[in-house]
Amino acid sequence: MPLLHVQSVTKRFGATMALDGVDFQVDAGGVHALIGENGAGKSTLLNILSGLIRQDSGSILLHGSSYAPRNPAEARRAGIAHIHQELAIAPHLSVAENILLGAEPSAFGRLRRGVMHARAEALLREFGREEIDPGARTGALSLADQQVVEICRALAFDARIILMDEPTSSLQRADVERLFGVIRQVRDRGIAVVYISHFLEEVREIAARYTVLRDGRSIGSGALEEAGDERLISMMVGRPIETAAAREPSAPGEVALEVHQLAAPPRLRSATFTVRRGEILGIAGLIGSGRSELIRALYGLIPSTGGIALHGRGLGYLSEDRKGEGLALQLSIADNVTMSRFSSCARGGWIDRHLQARQAAAVMERVRVKAPGPRTIVQRLSGGNQQKVAFGRLLHQDADVLLLDEPARGIDIGSKSDIYREIAELAAQGKAIVIVSSYLPELFAICDRIAVMRRGVLSAARPVREWTPDSIMQTAIGGAA
Repeated sequence: MPLLHVQSVTKRFGATMALDGVDFQVDAGGVHALIGENGAGKSTLLNILSGLIRQDSGSILLHGSSYAPRNPAEARRAGIAHIHQELAIAPHLSVAENILLGAEPSAFGRLRRGVMHARAEALLREFGREEIDPGARTGALSLADQQVVEICRALAFDARIILMDEPTSSLQRADVERLFGVIRQVRDRGIAVVYISHFLEEVREIAARYTVLRDGRSIGSGALEEAGDERLISMMVGRPIETAAAREPSAPGEVALEVHQLAAPPRLRSATFTVRRGEILGIAGLIGSGRSELIRALYGLIPSTGGIALHGRGLGYLSEDRKGEGLALQLSIADNVTMSRFSSCARGGWIDRHLQARQAAAVMERVRVKAPGPRTIVQRLSGGNQQKVAFGRLLHQDADVLLLDEPARGIDIGSKSDIYREIAELAAQGKAIVIVSSYLPELFAICDRIAVMRRGVLSAARPVREWTPDSIMQTAIGGAA
């Protein structure tokens, strides 16, 4: 008997059918991959299992008994922990308070802070991150460290099933390996893990079985070792996908952006480079090396010193943190797409809502946003579709220089193909593009030149053909390139 058995579950949000008769089962002591495109229903299914929402119909059995949690607290008591795709931390609380949130040790109505800190330290040590201070304010940590805090919170509960929705989206490889070590530990204790990821190589590394969702339906399940990538992709997207092929270097155009000894201490110490029209410059390096600070300093989001010369019409910026900075979640797709260039759809100081909706609909079609229409509230979209809305705003803004920080974060393989095709098209139109990415195969496929950030210092930019993955990593960690 499976530990968890989902049968014919449906869920509708207004006109959108998020789940349309999903069947899914998980065995104890196994890692089960749940894969599919953005909007396929993966996160909705996990939200039902963790008590955030209720299904409309269908049944769920946990240990053979009916399971229908009314809220997350009931799900936790039943032994189900959920690590969300978007970070769900309390930024004003300490690391220890976040890890033990809802399970704080107390005696006679008083919080036992010493016990709480010791328990948090033990969990961080188990994950290999004992350098994180349990007393530190969580909001001051990097995204990668905040992700570690979320994972430790799930481990703090006596869970029988851990639901992981893109848990490595903000982790560098060393932390991914630590996470996989923890997953194997809990798997060996008989705990089941449901694992969502858009990286098939990552899924194969940690999971034994899979279920594919497409358009809210379960398309297929089985052993991963018996399913090739082409079969999985075909089930996921239902259409042929062009994988990212190496892009031919572009003919150099005029210089669009010049940067000289840009610094924003303590993370960014020195960066000097130029980007030409029609060129894509990739910035590689470890998380926390100063890559994001470089992009933020260029856009004026953090104080900096040094020289910046812009030869063109405006800068466009895509933040790696779409929830905190990249989107106005309570507003519509149309408002989000057009907000950086309202002049395109305004008449006499008033927004022409019909024109705004037509412009947003064109962008939605271009980047394949799955939503009922341009007036859909962005918060109701899947994480990947939210990311495409943020990217679509750049398309509508039409700036000459684009600064992209992890543009494919949390996006499925089909959407990645669409996004990177659009980036290549923007370069062909003469845009100058600076792109930060943690995924080296995409940098090699899309970029003309790559520079590597190491401890706040940017290397010289060199043509892609002069780099290898090994030489980039050696440069990033301080070895000989």
